[in-house]
Amino acid sequence: MEIINTRFFRGVVVLLLFAFFGIGAMTIGFCLFPVICIFAPVDKRRKLCCDVIHNAWSFFSNTMQKTGTIRLKLNNPSEFEKIINNKGCGKIIVANHPSFIDIVLLIGLFPNTVCMAKKELKKNFFMRNIVKTLYLINDEDNDKLVKDAIGIMQEGFNIVIFPTGTRTTEDENLKLHKGAAFLALHSGCDIIPINISCSYKFLAKNQKVYDAGVEPVEYLLTVNETIKISDFIRRNSSLSDIQLRNRVNNEIKEKLTKVSV
Repeated sequence: MEIINTRFFRGVVVLLLFAFFGIGAMTIGFCLFPVICIFAPVDKRRKLCCDVIHNAWSFFSNTMQKTGTIRLKLNNPSEFEKIINNKGCGKIIVANHPSFIDIVLLIGLFPNTVCMAKKELKKNFFMRNIVKTLYLINDEDNDKLVKDAIGIMQEGFNIVIFPTGTRTTEDENLKLHKGAAFLALHSGCDIIPINISCSYKFLAKNQKVYDAGVEPVEYLLTVNETIKISDFIRRNSSLSDIQLRNRVNNEIKEKLTKVSV
């Protein structure tokens, strides 16, 4: 009975947290972002919108930890500090995608970071204004998408991409789209692979939101070795564009499935 009560209580807490998240997303998307877009100088808008989302999602992540819903552990904190303190050209952050809140945790950790969003999010009532205002939509014209992404990184912003395109299931053989590799080769920006693992399944694909188990879910985040694109191109100069893209994609897959300190 105690286990049942604990599971029920945690389920209620998670539902309340996501109601809070939805209200916050609507407030930001329908109130704050329009004000920023009207009154802020054009060259300051992305930075201001990024700061709002970073701080809001950092607060939400901390709230989930304070309520005992999750624990967030960084396997190699110094590597995260390097990303946070990075100045100059932005990076492409790639990660595996075991749960619904992966992007919230990453954006909450890293300032000056946007993400590549699925086109379905434009139809999400709570998120659509945030997505349309700030993020890159992967159903846009490919040339325009690459041009916009390169421009964003040249301004110093990072871009988060989940190469699987959707949440992954436990022990699944990762099948990656090649957008991250394509963008890295065209932009010359380095790729930072981050492995995300959970102590048990939570907010996973085809799982109920309120199925929160009986104890805090530990999220372990590991920054793996950076894929330096300029070095990669130089070492593989004899390869065709398609072969090079495949080679980068394979490198991403290898690093996303590895947890190392």
